Amino acid sequence: MAEDRCEDTAAKAPAEPPKPGGRMVKCVKFDREMEGLERIPWKGELGKRIYENVSKEAWKLWIEHSKMIMNEYRLKPLDPQSQKIMEEQMEQFFFGEGARLPEGYVPPKAKS
Repeated sequence: MAEDRCEDTAAKAPAEPPKPGGRMVKCVKFDREMEGLERIPWKGELGKRIYENVSKEAWKLWIEHSKMIMNEYRLKPLDPQSQKIMEEQMEQFFFGEGARLPEGYVPPKAKS
């Protein structure tokens, strides 16, 4: 999932119709008009960029990806250094080449 690009994920996005009055954005992750977030999800300029350019569906992808980052890097949510790492990863996930996986990361085996 960390290597997903817009063209890779566009087919995976559910085609849910937006709620009446829902805010639409041109999602940077899915490269199409989709329902936007209801509020700014992060502090500062990055939060504003995400609010203006990221759909609810792309944000859900980030939430799942961020759980892996928090666990693999053993980050603490209230630690300023951990927050800085999360912000860097978020920037890469939405606006960069995609977040890098931690060195030595092995994805969990699928349950059968």
